[in-house]
Amino acid sequence: MTMSFAHEGGTIAYDDTLGDGPLVLCLPGLGVTRRTYAPFVPELTAAGHRVVTMDLRGEGETDAVWSDYSPEAVARDAIALLRHLDAGPAVLFTNSYTGASAIWAAAEAPELFSALVLSDPFARVLPAPNLLMRTAIKAVSASRRLWVTYWASLYKTGRPDPGEKAALSANLAEPGRMAALRAMMAADVSGCEARFAEVRTPTLVVMGGKDPDFPDPAAEARLVAGRVGGAVAMIDRAGHYPHSEMPKETAAAVLAFLAARADA
Repeated sequence: MTMSFAHEGGTIAYDDTLGDGPLVLCLPGLGVTRRTYAPFVPELTAAGHRVVTMDLRGEGETDAVWSDYSPEAVARDAIALLRHLDAGPAVLFTNSYTGASAIWAAAEAPELFSALVLSDPFARVLPAPNLLMRTAIKAVSASRRLWVTYWASLYKTGRPDPGEKAALSANLAEPGRMAALRAMMAADVSGCEARFAEVRTPTLVVMGGKDPDFPDPAAEARLVAGRVGGAVAMIDRAGHYPHSEMPKETAAAVLAFLAARADA
C-alpha cells in the first residue's frame, strides 16, 4: 500500500513492510520507480528485515513539482522520511544515481544510518563522455521510448519484468517525469563526492560484473569502496540492477555483510 508524506513543497511516496526487524530503506536510481525492488524486498523480509522503498522526486507516485532534483535533494528526502517514520538507524540501500545521495546523507545525518549499500553507484564525478556518448545520452533523455529501451538493455543475464516495463513507460508519460529524469542526468555530483571523507558508516559496494555503464565495473567498485574503507561484493553475471536481476545473490551478499558487522 502506498504511503506518503509532505516535504519541501511536494509529496514523497513510499511503501513500508511494517515489520519489527532492522530497517532497510531502498532508494531507486534515476528514471525508474520503487517497483525495481519488488524481487528484492521478499529476500530481505524473509531474513527478518523491515523494508521501506521510496520513489524519488519526479518518479513513480512521488510528485514531479520540484526545481531541485539533485542527489543532495534526494538525500534530504531520505533523511526526512526516516525522521517522519521515527525510525533508524537504518541500512540505506541505493542504486545508480542515489549512490551519491547515500554519501551525502551519511555525512549529513550519520545517526540515522547503520550501514550503506551502494549498488552500481554513480557516487563520484566521472570522466566526461566522448561526443558519441554525449549524443546518445541526449537522445535517450529526450525520448521515453528510448529511455525504456536503454533501461531494459542494462539487464545482462535475466530480463526485466514485462509488467514493470509497461508500468515504467506509463509513468514516464505523466507530466514532469521526463523533465525530472533529464534534470537528474544533468546533475552535478561533486558536492556529494566532496563529503566522502566525512562518512564513517560501514559501507558495502555491490556491483554487477556486466554493468555496461562502467568501463571496468570491478575497478569502479574498488575505487568507491576504498574512499570509505568499505567492502565490495561482485554479482558477476548481473548488469546495472543486480537487486532486480539477481535478487537472491544480491540479498545474500548484503545479508552476509550485515551479519559480519553484527558479529563484529
